Amino acid sequence: MFARLGPQGAEIPVIQHDGVSYDLRGLTADLDGDFLAAGGLARSRSALAAGELPVLEGAETMRVGAPVSRPSKVVCIGLNYRDHAAETGATIPAEPVVFMKDPWTVIGPNDEVLVPRRSVKTDWEVELAVIIGSTARYLDSDEEALACIAGYAISNDVSEREFQLERSGQWDKGKSCETFNPLGPVLVPADLVPDPQNLALRLSVNGVSRQNGTTADMVFSVLHVIRYLSQFMVLRPGDIVNTGTPAGVALGMKEPVYLVAGDVMELEIEGLGMSRQQVGQA
Repeated sequence: MFARLGPQGAEIPVIQHDGVSYDLRGLTADLDGDFLAAGGLARSRSALAAGELPVLEGAETMRVGAPVSRPSKVVCIGLNYRDHAAETGATIPAEPVVFMKDPWTVIGPNDEVLVPRRSVKTDWEVELAVIIGSTARYLDSDEEALACIAGYAISNDVSEREFQLERSGQWDKGKSCETFNPLGPVLVPADLVPDPQNLALRLSVNGVSRQNGTTADMVFSVLHVIRYLSQFMVLRPGDIVNTGTPAGVALGMKEPVYLVAGDVMELEIEGLGMSRQQVGQA
């Protein structure tokens, strides 16, 4: 598993094995698109196996950053779980619903999430994030799509529902507020996730379970999504694709209870770790 540890803007790239973090700065300055495109994951794993990497002392006390640096874009799929579409009263789409998030929304998995000024409907969404490892352009098969995936991570597609749905219907406005995409704690290489369509996803708010779903409920599979997106845009190494959220968001409640300062969200995806964000006020 791969991670970035340290203060924001000065994170150290590491590979983690058996609870130990090994320093990758001898191989790369960061875990970014260039690193992924150059086969950095495989090179790092080979160096680890050969005993060539030093242990990063004090890693256990360091802040955890997003596991990939400076994505050129964050592409999201809406209404991609049958139960989520049902709870919001939406029709299951015939094709993937695509929208974008500002890549600067990406923060560490345990960093503070800020409720925007004048917001009254800030919501949570646990999602499986796909991290692109090689250029995806006009892909023809699931096999080609899989070859373009570097790995997976936990994503929280935080959303402001009034901005998203009630202010001219422009989803990006409700998705691109600062801090609205905690990511991580780790990038798990694709070959360590045998079936991305068989992962449990969970999210709680203040200790109360809100989302408890499975990627098996996706309308469009991970590989279908990557292949589909490649027909309309070029996915580049380091890009992030958020693949949708299961039922349990505030928007789907009969009496919605949205996020306010002081709330705590805890997220988990099977095999990808856990994250925790406290909510503050912008």
